[in-house]
Amino acid sequence: MSPTAWGWLVLACPLAGTIVIALGYRVWPGRTPGVIGSAAILAAFGCSIGALVTMQQRAPDARHATSTLYDYVHTAGVNVGMSILVDPLSVLMILVVSGVSFLIHVYSVAYMGSDRGYTRFFAYLNFFVFSMLLLVLASNMVLLIVGWAFVGAASYLLISFWYRRKTATAAGIKAFVMNVIGDVGLVIAAFILFKHTGSLSYDTIFKNVHSTFAKDDGAIVAAALLLTVGAFAKSAQVPLHTWLPDAMEGPTPVSALIHAATMVTAGVYLIARFHSVYEFAPTAANITAGLAAFTLFFAATCALVVTDLKRIIAYSTMSQIGYMMLGVSTGGYDGGMFHLMTHAFFKALLFMCAGSVIAAMAGIQDINRMGGFRRAMPFTFVTFTIGALALAGMAPMSGWFSKDEILGFDVHRSGFYLVLAIVGFAGALLTAFYSFRMVFRVFYGDPVPEAASLERGELAHGEHMNPMTGEHEDTEVGFPGPDHHIAEREFPMRLAMGALALLAIGAGIVAIPGVTDWFRNFLDPAFADSRFINDQPSTSADWIGLIVGAGIALAGITTAFVMYIRRPGVTLALRDRFPTVHAFLSGRWYFDELYDALFVRPAATLGRFGRYVVESAFVQGVLVGGAVGIVRAGAEIARGAQSGYLRAYALLLLAGVAALGLYFLLQAT
Repeated sequence: MSPTAWGWLVLACPLAGTIVIALGYRVWPGRTPGVIGSAAILAAFGCSIGALVTMQQRAPDARHATSTLYDYVHTAGVNVGMSILVDPLSVLMILVVSGVSFLIHVYSVAYMGSDRGYTRFFAYLNFFVFSMLLLVLASNMVLLIVGWAFVGAASYLLISFWYRRKTATAAGIKAFVMNVIGDVGLVIAAFILFKHTGSLSYDTIFKNVHSTFAKDDGAIVAAALLLTVGAFAKSAQVPLHTWLPDAMEGPTPVSALIHAATMVTAGVYLIARFHSVYEFAPTAANITAGLAAFTLFFAATCALVVTDLKRIIAYSTMSQIGYMMLGVSTGGYDGGMFHLMTHAFFKALLFMCAGSVIAAMAGIQDINRMGGFRRAMPFTFVTFTIGALALAGMAPMSGWFSKDEILGFDVHRSGFYLVLAIVGFAGALLTAFYSFRMVFRVFYGDPVPEAASLERGELAHGEHMNPMTGEHEDTEVGFPGPDHHIAEREFPMRLAMGALALLAIGAGIVAIPGVTDWFRNFLDPAFADSRFINDQPSTSADWIGLIVGAGIALAGITTAFVMYIRRPGVTLALRDRFPTVHAFLSGRWYFDELYDALFVRPAATLGRFGRYVVESAFVQGVLVGGAVGIVRAGAEIARGAQSGYLRAYALLLLAGVAALGLYFLLQAT
């Protein structure tokens, strides 16, 4: 089979899973929908491996294949096929998306077992994976936009999955609206590129960029910046980032899927795919890199003070995506995509571990209420610590190799990029600190009542309430199920978490400087046209960067150990000493309040003006009401004239004749 044939099968598997689960929702017993959904994604992963193997059998310059099923659009000079592109970049993405998504499905089989929306959940989950796979396999901008929109719709369905929880539905709407802003940017970018290159196909666009545009021409800079708008909205980068922490209202497997394998990584893929455009628009690339560097630092500062466990991990995702964006927008494509892969492993792992802890806490997500779970949940503790080490960039974890490859490349480019690298190193120090802030706050210290009861063999269930508002919730459809599931008691959860822990430890083996170049050699054909393809740091420079990165990670972990284990009152003293700084960080730099003042309240005021003044007073009162009044007055006059008296009719006739006579008399003079 050809690589493209495998690619079509990759798309067919989750789509078939979605249809089968959805159509049979009334008949599937027990956990059958979860098994079907997991099998569909496993089949997609197997087909992804098939695409990898068949593609690697070709010469490097032939590892680029497209296939068209039929004409999707063929009118007015616009020719777009229902076609896919299989090359090293898309194969990497489908391997990561399908592989990690399969493990999340396996985890979900147990984790969501008591939820009455179980079948609906797996139908949505399969659709989400299909949408992401369509996005990364598209060979033209039309199909890219279709997949892009599908991912946004699927995220809305999953974030709002517990639809009777008002905070969840509000979070889903917020995510959908913010992503639509990005969709608009992507569509306008497609129009600009089509206008100048005459095509929406990737191959034609990239081939014509150099002959159509002057370097840093206004049109191509505009197109690149609009692509950045789309990428930043999907990947939750400043200033289109505010939806991501609220997206934690969805079930924990949804958080893992959004943050690790789908959606937020789509923006990184988009910039990597359009690297030819960005290299010809360096102004747009530098703006993108600057915003990415700011995002990685901003999100890391927020994670220092947030107390919701899932939101801490969410801010870490925002920060780590910033590193990836920094890599792919400055020419370090291998590092950016490598970090995308390793991050998928340890971030999915962290969310799964968090879900296990939250289940043990009967739904409570506040780390101020947690502590002492190290003995009660040994498997969760070990795997969470592995994930935290990888997130912190500690040697020899996979995150150490990938993150520092990005920063090392920017140091190599020097100048403006050296400044970005310094920001990245500062963010790395904060990342190591808050990573082990989670470990020490959740698993160390005196056991909380839930941890103590679990040590006795009793899993706490407690009252079912919204962790954000404290409102009591029942366990009917639209709310979380009545039971809780932890890794220590559910084999599917342990299987998924164990596999991801091994990957978080060992995935760095594919890109050890001076030892293994597998990852770079694999991706090079996708970036063969880049001017940075041979502009790489030396092996010694790479190792110096790795040593510095490990030192920074160790410093952050040690600081967290001192503050939370050796001197546990230090953080409270700092909060009391600097209340303004703490309020600023816990308020997430007041971005939400700023947007509320600049956009939400003015829009609401304008809406009220339109509703009550324009619609009610003017349209209904003046236009509609005035016309009705005129008709009603005319009707009253006509009704009065129709009295039924002959004398009145004769008088009216006489008056009419007199009026006509007077008119003609005046005309004659």
